[in-house]
Formats: sequence, structure tokens, C-alpha cells
Amino acid sequence: MKWFKRILFLLVIIIVLVIIENYPKLTIISGYASKYMASSVLVGNRMPASINTVDLDIPLVNLATTEFVNDNGFAMSNVYGLQERKAIDRKGLGAVLVNKDYEDGEPYLQPNREQKFDSLPYPLGHLAPKDSIFPEIDYDKLNQAVALPFGNPEVQKTRTLLVLYKGQLLHERYVEGFDATTPILGWSMTKSVLATLYGVLEHQGKLQMDLPAPVAEWENDERKNITLNHLLRMQSGLEWEEDYGKISDVTKMLFLESDMTAAQKAKEAIAAPTEIWNYSSGTSNLLSGILRQQFATHQAYLDFPYASLIDKIGAHSMLIEADLEGNYVGSSYGWANTRDWGRLGQLYLNKGQWKGEQLFAPEWTDYITEPTAHSDGTYGAHFWLNSGGIYPDVPKDLYSMNGYQGQYVFMIPSKHLVVVRTGLAEFPEFDINGFLSTLVSAIE
Repeated sequence: MKWFKRILFLLVIIIVLVIIENYPKLTIISGYASKYMASSVLVGNRMPASINTVDLDIPLVNLATTEFVNDNGFAMSNVYGLQERKAIDRKGLGAVLVNKDYEDGEPYLQPNREQKFDSLPYPLGHLAPKDSIFPEIDYDKLNQAVALPFGNPEVQKTRTLLVLYKGQLLHERYVEGFDATTPILGWSMTKSVLATLYGVLEHQGKLQMDLPAPVAEWENDERKNITLNHLLRMQSGLEWEEDYGKISDVTKMLFLESDMTAAQKAKEAIAAPTEIWNYSSGTSNLLSGILRQQFATHQAYLDFPYASLIDKIGAHSMLIEADLEGNYVGSSYGWANTRDWGRLGQLYLNKGQWKGEQLFAPEWTDYITEPTAHSDGTYGAHFWLNSGGIYPDVPKDLYSMNGYQGQYVFMIPSKHLVVVRTGLAEFPEFDINGFLSTLVSAIE
């Protein structure tokens, strides 16, 4: 009996220790679930039931109980009744997690948008795409290629696919519940949108990439040598842990912080700039904060992405969500329908020109596709590359915007291709090399 009591006591101790260790994770889980639910309903125009049964049915997150309250337009989530989190709607800024200090009805600014719908065919305009036949395309191979992402839906989980060739729509497909108007969360594809805004400012003569980053906290230590170029290339040498499976720098930033621009700013240097490459969503949000510093008012900062880029190319479904302090979450929270993600890819194939206007310098494309040291040819400046041959059977000039769970905009200049794929699975479940190699083989 004494041994039984001792064993029971040890089990109780172990259970208590497990609870203590994992309890802080619950607020991350419920934060993720409530934020994702609110954004997917309010921005993505999705139904809560589908979001719960499909999108949120992933390890750990599926421990949460999440609901969307239609009457008030917010989402609530908890894990077994613990660590309840709430995400609310802010018009023009998307959904945001609130904290205990937030008071309902707090005023906030929202971006001004000028959305013009013109009479040109997609992708330059908003009319139906041209119906064109290209003699250099093997359409049997094309049909074989575009079927691949949907061949095993339970595994590949592809939701939308779009192919542009020479600036014309070649193919698009949507699974049930999604269509050409459905906004899709790009996750880290948003980083490439943020980088493009830097390209726009550089073209306007307002920024230089090789100048020190304007961060007052760094002026008197070794971090003073970090430039905007180092930040865009993820080679600042700053400490950062990008691990979504535990409480880490990135999960604390996205699901606990009111000001997401500050997390990376506070980190110490673990190497000199250019000595290491370290992927960091904190760096992207720091860059969003630096972007805000370039404008005299908060309103001007909020208006800039839309007036100078997004609405300029007619990507009117695109929306970048902001944190509680009104900073764009440039690391993760950009939404757009599949066609509008395609417009951004086409802008890059056009080297920054859109209907006769140069939005960023042609050389900006060369800059963002120059391989960054220590990335093994996989990363440029907030864009992913195939320079190192990660997709061995695809042209090496491919570069892309990549996001969590397999959101992609691929640009392949040598084949005049833009390819958008969205879904809930990435490599190896979704075979990027196999799909893209089959696709490019259809073009002689």
C-alpha cells in the first residue's frame, strides 16, 4: 500500500509539472484559434463551421474550442475552458487579438482606399481574361500539370491554382467553397509585399538600402552597423527563434504582443551582419515599424501601401492586417484573392511597370533575387529563390513568395510564368518540383 501511495504521489507530481509547463502554451493556442477564426470570417468571408472542422483541425490547435459571435463580429477561443482569448474586427485593419487593457470602442485610424475598376481584361484590369491560344504550349501537358495539385486532395489540400503566361490567364481552378473572389491568407507571402513597399520608397528616392537602420536603441552598440539591406536579407546577426511548435520569439510576438515591431528590435546581436542567415518574422515586423517612421503621420503610413502599390495595380481584395498599435503585420497577415496575388507576381515579371507607370525600379527585381550569403541560394531579399536548385527540375531563375501551409506565388521569368497556389499543405505533401517541372515542360 505504501508503494501504491508513493507511485500515486509521483504521478500527481508529474501531472502537475506537465500542466505547469504547458499552461502558458494554452494562451498561444487559443490566441491562434481566435485570431484565425475572426480573420477568416471577417476578411476571408468563410463560414465558421468549415474553419473549425478543416482549418483549425491541426495538432494542438484542435484542442481549442472556438466560436464566432455573429451579432458582435468577434471570435472567442479557449482550451478546456482555460486561457480564453478574443479577436475583434477593426474596419480596414482586419482582425486583431485584444488584451486585458483593451477597452471596447477605442478609436482607431483606418486606411483610405481609392478602388477603381477599369475596363481592361485581367490581370491588368477587372474584366474577364482574354481567351487565347498559344502555339508554343502543349495543352495536353498543361492539363496534366494543372491536375497534379488536385490529384490527392486529402493529402495535397490545394484550394486554388492560377497560371499566368505572358501576362494572360492560362488556367485557374478553385475547390468547393472558394472562387476567384475569395481572399486567401498569404501568411509569410506578406513579407514579399512588405519588401515591395521598400522598393517603391527606394524608387521614389526616399530610402537607401545600404544606410543604417534608423533604430535609436542600436546607436551606441554593435547593432548600429545593421542596414536595411541586412534586415531585408535576414542577415542582421540578431538573435531570433522562429519555431511555431512551442513558445518562441515568433509565437509570443504574433499572439501576445500589442506592438509587433518591437520584438526583434530588443534582441541582442549574436553575430556581425552578413555572418549568418537567420529567418525571422520579427525582422519583417521591425521593417514595418521602420516603414512607419518614414511618414509624418500614422494616417500617411496606413494609406501608403494601398495608394502606392496595392490599389495602384487593382488588387482591391488585398488587405494587410495591423496589430493593436496600428502597425501592419508585415510578417504574416496579408490577405488577397488568388487573382490579386497573381497581379503582384505579374508586376514583378513586368519589372515594376504597371500600365505604363514604373512603381519600383527595374533593378529592384535584380536586387530581391540576388542570393543572400549563407542561405544556400534559397533566399534573396524577402523573396525565396531557386538559385541553389532546391527545385532541381525547374528553371533556376524562379523566385517566389512563400507562406505557411503552402501559399505560393512563383515567378519564372524564362518561361514568362506566374503561378499562384494556395492550400493547407506544403512539401512533401505538395510536390512543388513535380508540379512546376511538368508545367514548364508544356512550354516549348
